[in-house]
Parts: sequence; structure tokens; C-alpha cells
Amino acid sequence: MTGRFPIEDVSPAVSCGRYPAKAVVGEAVPVSARAYREGHDALGCNVVWLGPDGRARPFTRMRPGEPGHDRWHATIRPDAVGEWTFTVEAFQDPYLTWQNAVTKKIAAGQGAAELANDLAEGVRVLTAALPVVPAGDVARVKAAVAALDDDGRELPARVAPALDLADLLWAHPVRELVTTGDEHRLWVDRPRALFSAWYEFFPRSEGAIPATVDAPARSGTFATAMDRLPGVAAMGFDVLYLPPIHPIGRVNRKGRNNALTAGPDDVGSPWAIGAAEGGHDAIHPDLGTPEDFRDFVAAAAEQGLEVALDLALQCAPDHPWVTEHPEWFTTRADGSIAYAENPPKKYQDIYPLNFDNDPEGIRAEILRVVLHWVGEGIRIFRVDNPHTKPFDFWHWLIAEVKKVDPDVLFLAEAFTRPAIMHGLGKIGFTQSYTYFTWRTTAAQMREYCEELVASADHMRPNFWPNTPDILHESLQHGGPPMFKIRAVLAALLSPSWGMYAGYELFEHVARPGAEEYLDNEKYELRPRDWAGAQAQGRSLAPFIATLNRVRRDNPALHRLRNLVFHDIDNPALLCWSKHDPDTGNTVLVVCSFDSQTVQWGNTTLDMPALGLDWADRFTVHDELTGAVYDWGQRNAVRLDPYLQPAHVFTVRRPATADTAPTTDAVAAADKDEPRWTS
Repeated sequence: MTGRFPIEDVSPAVSCGRYPAKAVVGEAVPVSARAYREGHDALGCNVVWLGPDGRARPFTRMRPGEPGHDRWHATIRPDAVGEWTFTVEAFQDPYLTWQNAVTKKIAAGQGAAELANDLAEGVRVLTAALPVVPAGDVARVKAAVAALDDDGRELPARVAPALDLADLLWAHPVRELVTTGDEHRLWVDRPRALFSAWYEFFPRSEGAIPATVDAPARSGTFATAMDRLPGVAAMGFDVLYLPPIHPIGRVNRKGRNNALTAGPDDVGSPWAIGAAEGGHDAIHPDLGTPEDFRDFVAAAAEQGLEVALDLALQCAPDHPWVTEHPEWFTTRADGSIAYAENPPKKYQDIYPLNFDNDPEGIRAEILRVVLHWVGEGIRIFRVDNPHTKPFDFWHWLIAEVKKVDPDVLFLAEAFTRPAIMHGLGKIGFTQSYTYFTWRTTAAQMREYCEELVASADHMRPNFWPNTPDILHESLQHGGPPMFKIRAVLAALLSPSWGMYAGYELFEHVARPGAEEYLDNEKYELRPRDWAGAQAQGRSLAPFIATLNRVRRDNPALHRLRNLVFHDIDNPALLCWSKHDPDTGNTVLVVCSFDSQTVQWGNTTLDMPALGLDWADRFTVHDELTGAVYDWGQRNAVRLDPYLQPAHVFTVRRPATADTAPTTDAVAAADKDEPRWTS
């Protein structure tokens, strides 16, 4: 910092500026700082921010926050991908100092003679403003100077033109004694880094034919998996995540349900990467050729789906790296290569890399692999267990990849300690899996989401109600209502969410004593009758499509920082909202955590958080049922898990006698529920 005035506690700043904060193109990024000065003269602050092209963006004046705290606030909205910089400046504002003094002295009854020096100071300040204001406003400023200097006018007439310049000189201030704070960095991603809806499926299961007594199993291919793309797109997803598509090792291959011995028809885990056919840059021959993969990616794009690939830095025992670079692995005392373990779990079909052995060679090869897939059109990677690899490696790799293509995104699959998850976000991971799955009460979810909002400068959450590895007991025993509840929570609390195939079919049978699926798709082909389930009404797909449509149509749901919780007097219910001040769009949600019984509650809404005044009446439209209600700050709600476990409201303009819905209209829209008003 250089200059006269202290500038402290600038935000956003990650680890004292060691890492850049995060934003996306078009996001309103709050910037704040503490700045103060001696004495009573007015202080001003502004943000100077430069884009990746080095070009300065428009001057952004900061406004003071709560009186007495010396905290200043502004919002910047980056418009390009790449690394931005911003600096907070503090300055003496002579116009505000003059305005404050003159208005107080006139109010105290002082006349022109007593204000002679003040009038002269006004002339000096406005003269200094002439080269600062836009050309079209120069005449106004000159007229104000002339008025101040005209002792033939009455005092009010002399000062009024100068006082009328307050808005102009706020936007284009005279700045004296300018102090420049430290430079801070902001990495800006494309919008999908913050707002996305993910769907995971195994392409080998789509179109697969299980083994019979007369014929061996036949894997699905990229060509057969294309048939599933319209169904995924119809549910409103925009990212299609594929588990590893590489050759699968045969040595120590696991059988069904993670059995240690594989049968002749067992296909093995895709995460046991590498065989004679190739390694991390190869495609499993059962899925097709590189040309087939390119056709699949193109077909997905035609459906509005971006393909994400798994990046799992581990090897099957017969991966080519094992023979070509044995030094990349850990050798045990008996001379064997150590397989992966997470005691008491053992993964005999996987060898982890040892990044301390030939780190330069490993880094170069992994960068080559990632850029190979970038060259194939992949811009999103879901990274398997990144917390088991060195953090300095990830920091380096992500930076190197973004030098080639800054649009590449990385999702961290790291269910580990909080400090590590946050650390991965700081060093460059775009998004992160979270503890969402294990937050099963309203109080737990509220506390956790508030923690995530507070961490929005470096960690973006992606909420998943299930994965191939995780089938929480709430889904095992909660019935179809719980599947709806968890989907509402995931889709509408977080701007990014995802689900693993089978969720829409209410798949819930767990391996005894485990938090994972019986007949896990990681170890076997699992074709599903999607069309039959939907035709028979056994599919959640239409509900999922509605949630993703609501997400897409409401800009307020595209952000994380605007999440606000509202009080409700039933601990089984959670109430929250998101408001977008740019569009006026507001979404208000009340969701039950009880999949078995009807729950009632009474809201106490934070009205300004909805963009409303405390006494406003307003109309809410339920996006799930079409029902319309007249609401205020306090409202009674009833949620039936079997009819409607959540209200998803879009907030309309304040209700009036002419616009408020009638009881009959509401009843016609929602026959199963009463009209609930305050």
C-alpha cells in the first residue's frame, strides 16, 4: 500500500491473497475493504479493476456500509474468462467535505459573510472537477462555479447549483491524497463453473445385454449410449459425466459386488485403468473407437449436453505405465508394488502413483494425457480422489491446463476433511463435491449451506443426492418422497447439482451393512428400462425436468452468494430464498425433511431479502403445482410428503386488491391443499 490512508481487510482475498478468488463471467462480485482517516474530512473509496487483457474497466465507486464500521462496499461484474486484478483506492473527497460543512452551517443560520471562505473553497473544488466530469456536464459545473462566485445572489441561490451536483461528483469525484492498496487477483471462469446440472451414467450399461446361459454378456457402446442422450436432455441436464472410458485391467480384476475373484463375464471396475489395449489416453475397445467417441460427444452437444470425463490418476496392475515406468509406483519390502488401501478397504485392482518418485516425469505425462482429452473436445474433468495426490501437483496442473484453454473446469471428488476440501478449492479446483448427502436435518443443512456461502470466494459446491459409491440410508428407507425431497434440496440450494443414473427410478436397495448399492454398477453391466418405467409412472424424470426447468428459467437460482434462510417454527422444515436484484427475480422454497408424515409450519420471512418492504403483501406462484397464493411476512404452510413435500415459489409483485388471487382460483389450481395465508 502506498499513500496517506489505511486500507485493510480487502475482500475477496483467499489466504491473504496467495490464491486468486473465484467468480464467473457476469457474476456480481462483492468487493469490500476497511478504510478510514484522521479528523472529520470526507473519505472516498473506489475499485480499480483490470481484465485479462490488461484493460481497465469502468471506475467503480464504493459506498460506506454500516455507520461506525468504516467498511466500504462495491460490486464488480467481470465480462471475460481469465485472471483479473483489482485494487482498492482511498482518497480525500473535497466535494463531500465542502457539502457537509456548507449544509450544516446554513442550517445553523450562518450567512454569506460567515461562509466567504467556504464559498471560495467550493469554487476551488468545482474548478478542479472540470477536467474530471464528462464533457456533457462541464457546462453545469461552470454554471455552479459562477453562481458561487456571484455575490449579487442570495446565499441559497449561490450554493444550490453546487449542491445539485452531488450525484455527478459521486460518480466522477475530485480525488486528493489518493492511496493505492495492494493488488488482488480474481480468476473468472465461464458461467458453467458456477451453474450446472450434472447427470452420470455408465455408457457400457446403455444398450448392454447381460450374460445368459447361452451367450456371454455384451457391453453397451458409445453408439448404443447415444439413445439415452435425449432422455437425459429432456430432464434438463447440461453436463453428462462419464466414469472412466479407458481399458480395464484384467490382473486382480474385481467381480460383482466387489468380489475378489472375477468370473469370465465380469467387466471389472472402470477405475482400474489400463490394460494391454492402453492406458489413460486410450478408449476401452468394447465402447468403440476414438471416432465413435467423437461422434458421441457431438451427439451430446446437439442435445445441449457437455460431456465431462473422469480423471482418475491410478492404474491397474497391467497398465502400460507399470512396466514402462515402475519407478512411478511404491515398491513394498517384498518387492511387490503396493495396491491402494483405505483400511479396512482394499483395492487390489488398483496401483496408486507415487508422486515422490520421478515427479517431473509423472507431471509431464499427466499433463499430456489431460491435454489429449482437451484436444478431443473435453472441457470438464471430474477428478477422482484428488485429496490423495500432492496439492502442489494439482496447483501446477490446473494452471498449466488453463494456459492452454482457460475454459477447462475441474470438479473435485474429495469426501474428506473440511480443510482439505477448502484447500483444493483454493488451489484451483472449479467445483467440489460436498457433505450434502449427510446433512439430513433442516438445522444441519442450513448451517452447512451458510458455511458454503461464506466460502464462495474459493469453493463452489456441487450437491449430489447419490453417486455410484454412495446410497445414503435416507434414500434406502425414505421411499419415493425422500427422493423428491433430496432432489429439491440439491437442485435449489446449490447452483450446481448432479445425480447418478437410477435415481429417477428410485433405486434404493443397498448392499447389507453398507452405504452403497447392491449389485453396484461399478462392477457389472446394468441396463435399465427407462421407457417402460416412465410409461408405467415409476419414474421421477418429469419431476426432475421441472426442477431443472425452474433452475434454468430463474436467474436468482444461478448464484450461490444470494442464498438466504428464513425462520420457520417447525424444525422438520427448511425455508430459503434467492433474489436477483438485476432482474427482480425471486425464488422462495419451503421443503420438508420428513418423508413419512405431514408437517405444518409458520414462516417469518426476511422481507428485504426478497426485494420487498416489511409490510408488503405479494403473490407467490408454485412452480410444482401451478397454485397461486397471497403471502406476507408470516404464513402457514402444510407439506404432505406423498402429495407435495416442497413448495417452490416464484415471487410476483406485491399483491393488491385487484391482483390477489381468490380462494376459488387457488382451490381450482390446487385442489388437494387449502389456501394458506398469513
